[in-house]
Amino acid sequence: MQQQPLIAAVDLGSNSFRLQVARVVDDQLYMLDGLREAVRLAAGMDEDKILNRDAQQRGLSCLQKFGERLRGLPPEAVRAVGTNSLRVAKNAPEFLKLAEVALGFPIDVISGREEARLIYLGVAQGLPRTEERRMVMDIGGGSTEFIIGQGFQSTRLESLYMGCVSYSARYFADGKISKSNLREAEFAARNELQTIVADYTGEHWEVALGSSGSARVISDILEQNGYSEGGITREGLEKLRAQLLKAGDVNKLDLPGLKPDRIPVLPGGFAIMYAAFCELGIGRMRPALGALREGVLYDLHGRFTHNDMREATVQQFMRRYHVAAQQAKRVADLSISLARQFLAGQLDESTQQHLQWAARLHEIGISVAHSGYHKHSAYILANADMPGFSRKEQARLSLLTLAHRGGLAKLRDQLRESQDLALVMALRLATLFCRNRSAVSLPELQGHFSGTKFHLALEKGWLTQNPLTETALQDEAKQWKALDVSVQVAEV
Repeated sequence: MQQQPLIAAVDLGSNSFRLQVARVVDDQLYMLDGLREAVRLAAGMDEDKILNRDAQQRGLSCLQKFGERLRGLPPEAVRAVGTNSLRVAKNAPEFLKLAEVALGFPIDVISGREEARLIYLGVAQGLPRTEERRMVMDIGGGSTEFIIGQGFQSTRLESLYMGCVSYSARYFADGKISKSNLREAEFAARNELQTIVADYTGEHWEVALGSSGSARVISDILEQNGYSEGGITREGLEKLRAQLLKAGDVNKLDLPGLKPDRIPVLPGGFAIMYAAFCELGIGRMRPALGALREGVLYDLHGRFTHNDMREATVQQFMRRYHVAAQQAKRVADLSISLARQFLAGQLDESTQQHLQWAARLHEIGISVAHSGYHKHSAYILANADMPGFSRKEQARLSLLTLAHRGGLAKLRDQLRESQDLALVMALRLATLFCRNRSAVSLPELQGHFSGTKFHLALEKGWLTQNPLTETALQDEAKQWKALDVSVQVAEV
């Protein structure tokens, strides 16, 4: 992948949408331009997890502005990621189609733990290189991420379903702050934290850092009102808590350091922060400069400089599931060769990467059971935490591995695009011809795909000498009839 002089990250958060543009100079990133709008997507989601029209329109309007700023940048130079609200909203697929048109670029919905990994990467890039163990907390609009790491490497990642927008809407919908609803919000957050307390208490880290808006605004309030001499402290939070109860209404809050756009979500963010201090035994937390969008930028930059986290994840999965490396390489090499022929020069670098990764991981399900192993492989790839991969990418790997053997009729609704058909056929043929799992000499294969018909030519007489493969190719042709695709095999 060719390095780009300008790269950009778009963060579709549950509270705010953010855009960050950076210039790449001598392998360093220099932040150039940033935009932010308080879209509050999470506030527009009802109890049935449906995003309402107003929230969608706020998001689309913002993305149109971002799209204007990004106009002219190549697709590989921009990465847009969606977080908690787009993970849980039932109508997110419909919204994302409109959002991608408005922005002009694809949007990846990332898992909670992938969000946590990217947040830590963004925070770590803005800190001195030390060996101290760090705990990073990021209160977003719909989720809160907790990460422990050293240097640039995160070691523990968690994402909890609580955020400043969702909690403010749930417990402080009318803007009123009382002892009862504040206590209810705090105890709800403390209950969520119980699942991670054992791994995130103070003995596991040396310094606590808070990233994103809630941590920064709480820190500003505490410092500017004299509640804290630096950063966020337990004593400072107690004083702010008393002020919130004294005001009794978010609209009556008049605190130095509190920006107008943060007022509606302050109670929810405070409740989560206060609960974390109580449950995790935090004494002091410093605000961090970096956050998700910076992490996305550095991760994107890594893809240009042969430091792609996705490749590291594939290698780690191959080790974890004891994949036969030589067999995986044989299948990957042959599947890519066939895909290039079937797609006649239309195989872009990104698609080739996904096919290669699917080929290298197609047998991971054998570690579960050999019978129906392709189903186990597909399940793992669809549901496992895979650092660097978006949900969309994992779904594509899962589909390719599921379709690489067995019946195709069940996948009729999923295999509609001609490119996907070509990739599946390339992977199926590669596993078919490499089934003896040794470095045997294969015939020269010439393939062509018209969209509804596969043509495969190989040297004359080879099928006669290899009747098992000939029978397998005949069975393959029967499978493709279920998708209204014909397969023609000829010897030349």
